[in-house]
Amino acid sequence: MSVDSSDGTEEPGWDVDPEDEQGVAVVAALGRQLKTWRESAGMRAAEFGAAIQYGEDQVRKVEAGKRIPRAEYLDRADEVLNAGGKIKAMKVDLEQVRYPRKVRGLAKMESQAVELSAYGNHNIHGLLQTDDYARALFEMWQPPQTIEEVERGLAARKARRSIFDRSPAPALCFVQEEVTLRRRIGGTMVMRGQLERLLEVSELRHVTIQVMPTHLEEHAGMGGLIQLLKFADGSAAERSEGAFNGRPVSDPRQVRILEQCHAMIRSQALTPRESVAFIEQVLGET
Repeated sequence: MSVDSSDGTEEPGWDVDPEDEQGVAVVAALGRQLKTWRESAGMRAAEFGAAIQYGEDQVRKVEAGKRIPRAEYLDRADEVLNAGGKIKAMKVDLEQVRYPRKVRGLAKMESQAVELSAYGNHNIHGLLQTDDYARALFEMWQPPQTIEEVERGLAARKARRSIFDRSPAPALCFVQEEVTLRRRIGGTMVMRGQLERLLEVSELRHVTIQVMPTHLEEHAGMGGLIQLLKFADGSAAERSEGAFNGRPVSDPRQVRILEQCHAMIRSQALTPRESVAFIEQVLGET
C-alpha cells in the first residue's frame, strides 16, 4: 500500500483519470456528499482526517473529487460521522469506477459470462495469477509504472478473481504456453507459488487448464493471445492479438473464426490430466 510521505498516514485511494468521464462524475459526486456529511457534523478537514487516520490534504483531495477513496476510507467515515451506513452504501457506486476503464469493461463482461476460454503465450492468465506473480509483472512493465499504478492494477486484478466464486459457476478454460510455466517471473519462490496456484485451481470442477508444449511442430496459436467470452443470451465477445487488428469483436462470423482457432489450440495442447502432470513436473524442477 502506498504511503503519504508528508504525515505517514495511508493514502485514501488513487488519482482520478481526467479522461475517464464516468469516473470523474462519480468521484466528484461522492466527494461532495462526503464534504456535506463532514460539515454537517461540524468537523474541520484536519480533525476529520485525524479521526479516520488520513492526512488533511488527502481528505481535501477526496472531497474535491481528485482522488478515488478506498473502501476502508468510506467505512471509517461512516463510523466517525455517524452516517448509519449511508456512506458505506456509496461503495456500490465507487466499485464501478475504482479501476481503470479498460479493466472495468473487462471485469464487467467477465462477471456476466457463462463461459470463458483463453490462450496465453507470454504470462499466466490474469485470473490465475497469485498476488506476488501479478505484482512482479506490473513492476517489470516499461516504461516503469508508479507505485500507485502498480497497486491499482494489482487491486483490479484481485477483484476480477470473484469469477471463481460465482454461482452458478461459469465454465472456465485456460490454455497456457509451456514457456509461461517455466519463465520464473518474480523469482523461484514466486513461481513455485504460482504453479501451486494452478494446481489448486485445476481441481475446481468448472475449471480446465491445458498446457501447449513447446516441442510441437504445428501450432494454431501463432497469432498470440486469445480470449473468448460467451453470455447467457447466446452472444459472445472475443479478442485476439493476431486477428481483426487486435480489437474486440462480437460479429458472429468473426467470433466463429476465433472459436475455431481456439478449438484447434485445445486439440493440439496436452489434455487436462496430462497438463496437471506436466505442471507438477515443472513444479518439481523449480
